[in-house]
Amino acid sequence: MAEGVEPARAIEIRVVSTEGCVGAPLTVARIRAAAAEMKLTISLREVVVATQAEAEELRMLGSPTVQINGLDLDPSLRGETQYGFT
Repeated sequence: MAEGVEPARAIEIRVVSTEGCVGAPLTVARIRAAAAEMKLTISLREVVVATQAEAEELRMLGSPTVQINGLDLDPSLRGETQYGFT
């Protein structure tokens, strides 16, 4: 590796959902496919919440919620605070 060039860091992606969420598996599959197509290095973590407190702690706005490097995928929702366990 060239001097002064840092290795690419993995993009941190978290999919937060409730148990049995029908959209979560397809969301995860699409994320993996898109990352592979774009040759991105990702760290994908799936988190299943079971309580309202967990939903609030993880800033889950709906099921599934996708967060990239700690931010909601949808920029228009990043200021939203009505987290929910649905």
